[in-house]
Amino acid sequence: MTTLNPADRPCTAPGPPGAAAPGGPAPARRARPRVPPRRALYRLVGAAGRAADPVPAAVAPLLAAHRAACPQADGAALLRAYAVAERMHRGQLRKSGAPYITHPLAVATILAGLGLDTDTLVAALLHDTVEDTPYTLAEVRAGFGEEIAALVDGLTKLDGDRWRGRAEAETFRKIVLAAAADLRVLVIKLADRLHNLRTLGYQPPHKRARIARASHELFVPFADRLGIHVLKREMDDLAFAASAPEAHAATRDAVDAALREAPAVFAPAVARVRAALAEQGVAAEVTVRVSHLYAVHTSTGGDLAGLRPCQVARLLLVVDGAEQDCYVALGAVHAALHPIAGRLVDHIAMPKHNLYRSLHTRVIAPAGDPMEVIVRSRAMHPVAEHGIVAHIRAAAGDGAAAGAATGRRDLDWLRRLLAWQADAPSEGFLDSLRADLADGGLTVYTPCGSIIPLPPGATALDVAYALGTDTGDHSIGALVNGRPSPLSAEVRDGSLVEVLTDPRAAPSPGWLDFAVTAPARVHLARVLAADGAERAAAAGRDRLARALAGRLDLLGAEARGAALAVARDLGFLEVDELYAALDAGAVGLADLVARLTAR
Repeated sequence: MTTLNPADRPCTAPGPPGAAAPGGPAPARRARPRVPPRRALYRLVGAAGRAADPVPAAVAPLLAAHRAACPQADGAALLRAYAVAERMHRGQLRKSGAPYITHPLAVATILAGLGLDTDTLVAALLHDTVEDTPYTLAEVRAGFGEEIAALVDGLTKLDGDRWRGRAEAETFRKIVLAAAADLRVLVIKLADRLHNLRTLGYQPPHKRARIARASHELFVPFADRLGIHVLKREMDDLAFAASAPEAHAATRDAVDAALREAPAVFAPAVARVRAALAEQGVAAEVTVRVSHLYAVHTSTGGDLAGLRPCQVARLLLVVDGAEQDCYVALGAVHAALHPIAGRLVDHIAMPKHNLYRSLHTRVIAPAGDPMEVIVRSRAMHPVAEHGIVAHIRAAAGDGAAAGAATGRRDLDWLRRLLAWQADAPSEGFLDSLRADLADGGLTVYTPCGSIIPLPPGATALDVAYALGTDTGDHSIGALVNGRPSPLSAEVRDGSLVEVLTDPRAAPSPGWLDFAVTAPARVHLARVLAADGAERAAAAGRDRLARALAGRLDLLGAEARGAALAVARDLGFLEVDELYAALDAGAVGLADLVARLTAR
C-alpha cells in the first residue's frame, strides 16, 4: 500500500484549540509541545540557565525548537528578549483572553520551526513592543543592537492618528522598503499573520472575513514570492476556512473521500516508477504528496463531483544526485508512464520568480487518470519547501551572517515592486500592490531571451513596460509570434513578443484602458498626470496673457517675481500650479489680473 505524505495538508481550523470557530469547522487537535526537563533546559541555554534563574516554562518550547534547528545557538538573547516582551506586554490580553505575550512567543516559535537565526527570533519576540507599549526603538537598539532594531522598526505600524486613512497603505509600503534591505522583515510578518489566522475564531465575523481576504490578496502572494510554501499552504487553508466555511468543509470531505481510493491508483504508478529508476541506476525517494484544500478548491472551481485521487495528490521524486540526474529520472518516469504531450515544464533550466526549481510533467497513470509528477534533487528540495528561508539557513550554516542572504537582488518581482512603488500615491498603493502580487498565469518570451511573467489578461503594452519605462513610453505596437499586433492585444502563455518602438511616440490616455500590470498603470498615471498638468498650466497662462494684453507684460511679471509672489499669496508653491488652477476655474481671472496689475 502506498503511504500518503500529508505534508501539503496543514491544520485548517481558524479557531481556538478545542473549540469550533464561529462559522467554521472544528479545529484539529494540536499535539502539546514537549517541554524538556529543567536540567536539559539549563544545558540548552548555556550561561543563561543558572539554577538561580530557572527558564520560564512558556519559553521552553521556543528554546528547544531553536536549539534543534541551530545546535550552536545561544539562548541567552532569546531569554532576554522574552523577559522584555513579557514585562512590556504584561496586562495586555488577546481577544481569546490569553496574555498578549503568547502571540509574539508563538510567532517566534513558528520561525524557530523553520530554522531561522537567533536575531530573527529576538525581533519576533519584540515585534509589537514599539507599536503597543512604551518601549522605544532606541531601547531596542541599545539593548539588542542595530540589526534587530531595524527588523523591529520595519514591522512597526505607522501611527494611525498621524497618517489617518493613509496608514495601512503606507505601513505596507514601509514593510516593502524594509524587506528590500532585509527579507527577514517580511518573513516575520508572514509568521505574524499565520498565528493571527490560527486564532481567527476569536474575532467577530466581519473582522474574520476582512483578515481572510487580506491574507489571500497580500500575505499569501508574498509567501509565494519568497517561496515559503509551508507557510503559504497553511495560510491559504486557514483563510479559506474563515472566508468560506461551507466550501472549505465540502472540499475537505471530497478530498478525504478521494484519498480513500488513492492507494489503488498510486501504488501501481509508484511501483512502475521505482522499477524504471532502478533500471537507470537513479536513487530517488518517491512519495505521494496531498494538495492543500484551497489549491483543490481553486483548481476545480468548486466543482467537487467525482473528485479523483489524481486531482488531489501527485507524485514527488526527490533525486539523490546532481541536477542532470533529475533529467534521467524524468526519462525513467516517461518510460514507466505515458507522458501527456505539451505538459512538461522545466523549472530547473528556468527557475520561477521565487527561485523554485523542479521538473513538472503530466503522465497517464495505470488506471487511466492524468497524474502530475514533480522531480527535483535533494539540494533543490529545501528551497522548494522553504524558499528564501533555506538560503538564510544555508548562509548561517556556512558561517556567514544570516543577513548575507536577506538582501537578495536576484528576485525580479522585488526589483519590479521597488521600481514602481515610489510613484504610487497612498490611495492607490494597495490596489496596485494586489495587482502586482496577483497570481501570474502567463509567461512570454522576447527575441533576446528575456522571460516575462504576467497576470492573465496582460497585453503587449504590459510586455513593453516590463522591458523598461523608456521602451513602454515609446512603444507603437508589437510582433506577437511574428504577427503584427496592436499594443492592446492580449498575449497568450508562451508567446514570443517583440515590442516595436518609435522615439517620437508618447503615452496616450487611452493606454490606461488596457494596461493591466501595476508597473505599467502606476507609471502611466504619473506621466499622464504630469502631461495634463503641463497642458492645463499652458492653457491657463495663455488665457491670463490674453487678459493682460496691453496692460501688463506677463513674461516681465514672471521675470521679476511678481507672478510667483501672487501665486504664493494664493497658496500655490509654483506659478504653473496657479495657471493650472486658473484653467480649472479654481482661481478667478478678474481677481488674478487685478492682483498682478497692482504690483
